[in-house]
Amino acid sequence: MSKSNLNIIVEANVPFVRGLLDPYVSVRYLKPEEITPAEVKNTDAMIIRTRTRCDEGLLVRSKCKLIATATIGTDHINLDYCRRIGVTVVNAPGCNAAAVAQYVMASLVQVVNRPLGDLTIAIIGLGHVGSIVENWARGFDMKVLRYDPPRQREEGGDDWADLDTIARQADIITFHTPLTREGDDKTFHMVDEAFLRTLRRAPIMVNTARGEIFDTEAVIAAKDAGLIGPLVVDCWESEPRIDTDLLARCAVATPHIAGYSREGKIRASQTVLDAVTTFYMLPRVTIDAPIPAAPPRTVTIDALLDSFDPMPLTEALKASPDTFEAQRNTYPLRHEL
Repeated sequence: MSKSNLNIIVEANVPFVRGLLDPYVSVRYLKPEEITPAEVKNTDAMIIRTRTRCDEGLLVRSKCKLIATATIGTDHINLDYCRRIGVTVVNAPGCNAAAVAQYVMASLVQVVNRPLGDLTIAIIGLGHVGSIVENWARGFDMKVLRYDPPRQREEGGDDWADLDTIARQADIITFHTPLTREGDDKTFHMVDEAFLRTLRRAPIMVNTARGEIFDTEAVIAAKDAGLIGPLVVDCWESEPRIDTDLLARCAVATPHIAGYSREGKIRASQTVLDAVTTFYMLPRVTIDAPIPAAPPRTVTIDALLDSFDPMPLTEALKASPDTFEAQRNTYPLRHEL
């Protein structure tokens, strides 16, 4: 097949894709800060990550018709605007769910000083990640409180908790929701002063979802007041310029790498490659690496400890918070369980 006239931008930090589309289209590999309106103007499609903000400012005079993001979330993309101007958006839901669950449970093993089976864990959001965390937590005989209003409305049943119950009973609260800024299920600043005042057990709090789920100032104040126990934070407000006061109060603090497994990146990159080749009817290209099977139903403490240790990353971030982005981009991809 001869090379088409298509022009595609690929964010340079998207792994495993370099060179695969080049025989068929013209590809520019750009750093996030290099993806500007001038560069996008004559681009037909983009493969990006969360650091590329796709909105009117970037797209207004562009001929781009496809944005494929190698991420679960899409809050870096103005979806309404894209719909209005006819831009198709594709993401990679669930691609790194097993890696995030691995991060959560391995971090809990580091900060919990008693058997996990003695504890109650509240899981906020029972999607791809939350469901794996639930399976693994039940495997440790933990009591699980499930909170997911959209699923509760759709599925019904009694196996759901409300936030009041979670505030009273949870020893651990872990967040696995998208970032939504409006509506009944808004998650922006879900963890605010009002919610934090209701906590009764100084729970461990884990944020591997989106930084803006935490009201940073409120979390700092609650931590200082003893309302929160150990903090495990991978996602931060205003990344990469993170709040150093919150950083100082974290037991585990990492530069948004919870989902950074080799297997997760393979899944995400193959998804966006398939999106481009399908959309433009190009030959399918495949990453030269096996895509792993589903995550195990149960795990062991030893397997978690062997697979991931967040403490060296925590030390590095606390020592040099200004290099957040560099630490994120140079993180060596780990293997999932």
